[in-house]
Amino acid sequence: MARQVLLVEDDREIAELVKLHLCDIHCAADIAGSGQEALARLAQRRYDLMILDLMLPDVDGLTICQRLRASGDYLPILMLTAKSSELDRVLGLELGADDYLVKPFSFPELLARVKALLRRAEALSNLAGAVPDEARITRGPLVIEASKRRVFLADRELTLTAKEFDLLLHFARQPGRVFSRSQLLDQVWGYGHEGYEHTVNSHINRLRAKLEPNPAEPRYLLTVWGVGYKFAESC
Repeated sequence: MARQVLLVEDDREIAELVKLHLCDIHCAADIAGSGQEALARLAQRRYDLMILDLMLPDVDGLTICQRLRASGDYLPILMLTAKSSELDRVLGLELGADDYLVKPFSFPELLARVKALLRRAEALSNLAGAVPDEARITRGPLVIEASKRRVFLADRELTLTAKEFDLLLHFARQPGRVFSRSQLLDQVWGYGHEGYEHTVNSHINRLRAKLEPNPAEPRYLLTVWGVGYKFAESC
């Protein structure tokens, strides 16, 4: 059965090309040429993934992303942007995008990102239903509700992006185990392209800023110099 993708892109030529390539990985795409049309389609049916352009003629991609996450709907979002500044990328991730690509992009990379997001969503869905004993993970004052995708620290709920949550859950399930950046890219993001290790670093830094009482002296997410990162065995 084909996966259903909502493709939000106001450049019709680009949208049709992306839709054509998505067919190669058994994905069927509906095209929305504006933010308002995207919101209307999201209200009408369920999708497995959304490819979302940042710059749209009416409601922009960041607003759509923010509204979707505020509603509690976890739909994997791959954001497309012509902007290459770190601020734009970080803002998109902070508002709930799972991944991003900067235009111009290659179609093989786009398809790799799409497949990775779909694999992660399927794995999380299966895990939530198949492992009820891990539905709640407690590490000292830190509580992770895996099935509800919620995190509490000393009874205060933390606001995490989708990928920050995935990363924290991956660590918390295996305290003490050291992961290299390339392993985290493969196991959490679902791809291991060279040159993307900085993605791991930026997510670790943002997660520490939200999680650690003193990010400069982390209690939970520890650096193993020359190797990678691990979650503390005792909190």
